[in-house]
Amino acid sequence: MMYSYEKVYDEINNARRFGNQPGVEVTAAMLDTLGHPERGIPFIHVAGTNGKGSTCAFLTDCLMALGEKVGTFTSPHLIDFEERIMVNRRMIGREDVTRIGSQLLETEFPIAPTMFDYCLAMALIYFREQQCSVMVIETGLGGRLDSTNAIGTPGAAVITKIGLDHTAILGETLEEIAEEKAGIMKRGCPVISQRQEAEALEILWSHYEKVNGNRQDFWVVTDEQIREIAGINLRLLGVHQWENAACALATVRRLYPNAGELLPVLAKTGWMGRMELIQEDPFFMVDGAHNAHGVAALARSLRQLYPGAKFHFFMAVMADKDYPDMIGELLPLALDFTTYTPESSRALQGEQLAAFIRTRGVEAKTCDNPRNFLGHLPRGERTVAFGSLYFVGEILEIFREEQDR
Repeated sequence: MMYSYEKVYDEINNARRFGNQPGVEVTAAMLDTLGHPERGIPFIHVAGTNGKGSTCAFLTDCLMALGEKVGTFTSPHLIDFEERIMVNRRMIGREDVTRIGSQLLETEFPIAPTMFDYCLAMALIYFREQQCSVMVIETGLGGRLDSTNAIGTPGAAVITKIGLDHTAILGETLEEIAEEKAGIMKRGCPVISQRQEAEALEILWSHYEKVNGNRQDFWVVTDEQIREIAGINLRLLGVHQWENAACALATVRRLYPNAGELLPVLAKTGWMGRMELIQEDPFFMVDGAHNAHGVAALARSLRQLYPGAKFHFFMAVMADKDYPDMIGELLPLALDFTTYTPESSRALQGEQLAAFIRTRGVEAKTCDNPRNFLGHLPRGERTVAFGSLYFVGEILEIFREEQDR
């Protein structure tokens, strides 16, 4: 049966977010039922707490420059569901979502898929149909038990910055979280890691040694590599993007020793919702920093890009985030805060967030409708919206609708 696009989207989007069994088991069963569309397509597997999406973007652009046809799978989407599945940076079409989604919804699987499992299966089928020569696959959550870990042994495993996030699921310490991320490492697979806290890096090294018996093909981004990236003007703003770009470049150079000059490619790479300057006057920037580690990177970058400046912050987060630490990072840079309750059952109420901020001695008010806030941005001052990616997506959609009018 062929469903409508709306029916496919609603059925998949409303599927369970978490299942009773690990995602790796669910997807393994799905791929077996589907005849393993993933087989024969090499892939790069990307795990980490922050920087995964940007690193995937850098990787994709470099691989395209080398002549590869690249299927890229990331999550979540900010505006359109189709953002999750791209081939050479072009989103999957709605007609393909409808066709493949209908196929998946009509298939009898031995295990009930979650929303993420459906998305991943759709991506792998589409990449097979499009005859992709390589895939860039971002984990959804963690690594060891993540649905993407059912795909097999990657050509390279990439570990971006590890921090404290999703602690209720992944563990309450850096060591526990690093152990989950390390689960994407496979025997004979090179690993490229960003610089990590010592306790996280030791876990990664230890796991790699258990799998491979040595540390011969485990690489950590160096200061020299970051200085090389810092010498060019990246389209993606933020000092943390230097390391994301350096990590992607190190991965490509490991896999393609004769890759040639790729710095100009990295300079042009963009990724929606990551320190994205929407407009200059009045100044408005959005950033998907949704945990303390990400917000610390945002604060460092704002200080570097706009020395001495103060900002109006527009903020919305999930209740399970470490919002006191997030706010603490930005207090020295804040003129004031405006808070909002995003549309999610997990959302932290905006008034609760504003009340906490006021206890820290900074003015904070709530906003019921982002359109009202965005319609009164102050000229001559700088406003930055950050937090939940759902919130960032809602803002970007408002701006897109305004531009389409």
